[in-house]
Amino acid sequence: MTWVEAIVLGIVQGLTEFLPVSSSGHLRITSAIFFDRDAGASFTAVTQLGTEAAVLIYFAKDIWRITRTWLVGIRDTSVRSSLDYRMGWYVIVGSIPIGLFGFLFKDQIRTAGRNLWVVSTTLIVFAFVLAFAEYWGRQTRTLANFRMRDGIVMGFAQAMALVPGVSRSGGTLTAGLLLNLTREAAARYSFLLAIPAVVMSGIFSVGDVFEPAAPGTSVPSVAQMVVATIIAFGIGYAAIAWLLRYVAHHTLYVFVLYRVALGTLVLALLLTGTISAT
Repeated sequence: MTWVEAIVLGIVQGLTEFLPVSSSGHLRITSAIFFDRDAGASFTAVTQLGTEAAVLIYFAKDIWRITRTWLVGIRDTSVRSSLDYRMGWYVIVGSIPIGLFGFLFKDQIRTAGRNLWVVSTTLIVFAFVLAFAEYWGRQTRTLANFRMRDGIVMGFAQAMALVPGVSRSGGTLTAGLLLNLTREAAARYSFLLAIPAVVMSGIFSVGDVFEPAAPGTSVPSVAQMVVATIIAFGIGYAAIAWLLRYVAHHTLYVFVLYRVALGTLVLALLLTGTISAT
């Protein structure tokens, strides 16, 4: 991997991780168009540690409060009715689907799932699903009304993002809107829900990212991996603040249009033979 490649992909990861546009899809597309190779699923997983570090810092007070209340609630039944205690369980249970499917389909995610025909198609298809959710969802419920059913549904929606192009935040925001949550409530739970899955995925992928490159892939040095992750952290932190402000006052249709445009562009490049699908 070149330094330009590592820096560009770190920037792309930071910009797209929290937007409903698929960061893994963007890394795959960027690699194909500008570098004519694939940085690989492990590179994506490790750079996500940077963006998740941004989540940990941005929501540090919330995470500490939820964790402390959940631990106290294991012994003290008087706090079990609190939202913080329940939210601890919602995040734990909601994280199970992506952990299970990620383990069962690890090989397919790293190979067939990264085919650009799949990525471009899912970008377009799930753009329309997001548009429907934005149009149909009544957005009458806040986190105060959050229930275990919501956590489970959004957990399965997060698991769908194992396929590049679906988008983890896009899937969870879509599910949240279909459950009539406000955009801001869905986004906040989405950030919290991502922590266990993304951190564990990144940790388990650290060793894989430095393995000898297969044909058509690139391997970063330790220094390049560190720099890309730090860049993703800095830009990702800013993206969190921006997205929370944006969804409080705007619809998600701009992301729908962007996904359709990008997916269509990639399909056109594939059809003309400009880029390879694998």
